[in-house]
Amino acid sequence: MSASPQVVPPPLAASAPAPWAVAVRLLVRWIEHHERADALLEGLPKNMSRAERGRVQHLFFGALRHLGRLDSQIARWVARPPRTRLRAVLVIAGFELIEGGEDGHSARVVHHAVEQAKTLASPSEARLVNAVVRKLADSLASQPVPARGASAEDLADYFSHPLWLVKRWIGAFGAGPTRSLLEFHQRPAVVYARWRDRAVPTPEWLLPVSTPDFYEIAPGHWKDVEPELAAGSLYLQDPATRHAIDLLAPQAGETLFDGCAAPGGKALFMADLMGRGRIVAWDLPGTRLDRLKENLSRARGVETTLVAGDLLVSPKTVLEENGLPLEYTGILLDVPCSNSGVMRHRVDVKWRLQEGDIFKHSRQQSSLLRAAAALVAPGGRLVYSTCSLDSQENEHVVAAFIDSAAGQWRQEAQTIARPWDSGHDGAAAFRLRRSGG
Repeated sequence: MSASPQVVPPPLAASAPAPWAVAVRLLVRWIEHHERADALLEGLPKNMSRAERGRVQHLFFGALRHLGRLDSQIARWVARPPRTRLRAVLVIAGFELIEGGEDGHSARVVHHAVEQAKTLASPSEARLVNAVVRKLADSLASQPVPARGASAEDLADYFSHPLWLVKRWIGAFGAGPTRSLLEFHQRPAVVYARWRDRAVPTPEWLLPVSTPDFYEIAPGHWKDVEPELAAGSLYLQDPATRHAIDLLAPQAGETLFDGCAAPGGKALFMADLMGRGRIVAWDLPGTRLDRLKENLSRARGVETTLVAGDLLVSPKTVLEENGLPLEYTGILLDVPCSNSGVMRHRVDVKWRLQEGDIFKHSRQQSSLLRAAAALVAPGGRLVYSTCSLDSQENEHVVAAFIDSAAGQWRQEAQTIARPWDSGHDGAAAFRLRRSGG
């Protein structure tokens, strides 16, 4: 569950319009083609400076984070839904208004949006932008924060989350925790990292957090971060990723199996804790394997083997064909999920997720759990984990598996981390033990 770095941008400047225009174009592509936000950012031109890329990400992520509230406010001042390009201009400007600034900030936002609209939209639409953004400045500033005990509708509108999701969370967690979760998601993500080089003291710009080996990267140090990332001393990772690894408790000399390994952050963490041994990292064929291969190459003292395959289709046959063990004393299964625990980092997940998706995920997760369990040696352990907050993807999947296992499996431990308690991403992990051995 690694995250893209959030770089604090320079103040709004009319003399540097390029990042603003790029953010508008990314938002248009996201709306029209449903492309993932992180993939759109990865496709930015390589010749963009660090500051420009940071500014684009800040504007694009901010617009997505507040999209629901902004669309609702814009609809008050526009007679009919604007075309996508105009909508994107208004939303980006609206985010800058929400963000606020020094005296005169609103006027500068209006002027800048109008100038950009002349090129990005049309002169007639630029006049509309002038009128609407001025009204937005007043309506956003006067919009009250929902009071304690506010309705799900008011919370969903102000905090820019789908109504069905807010209602689901209120039913599962209660009104107070849901409010805290919504507020958590609306704040830009802090960048956390794991320091891998135990032989070297951690740099002063890495600020310790409560989770061992993890640090918060102090603002303004990205130029220091990049060489450490390149050298492999640093890996961007949220502290919540530690829960599954702690339950698995990798031991030196073991041969372990990572069943949904890409992009490889957890496999690399396992290798760092082991020091020696072997990890078989398995995932579906695809572009994500490039990142997995790169991360595995950074393991020190641990043999790593990458296997591309479908865990649901004859995994033992694939393992045998590759000359690999057919059973393992320890398996990590970090399954694909709704990502509801990592929405602060993956800002567009809340808009892509549909209510029926959670049921679909749980069915796939159950199938993957059964497949991985067949590879566990008698007496061995399996850690099932997600970055979901939803019990249907967590406790329900595990309970159904144990009930169907006819006494062959038991749950030994679990960790469920919720952002309103931990201050980090949400995650769930369960250690299951096979009988025998």
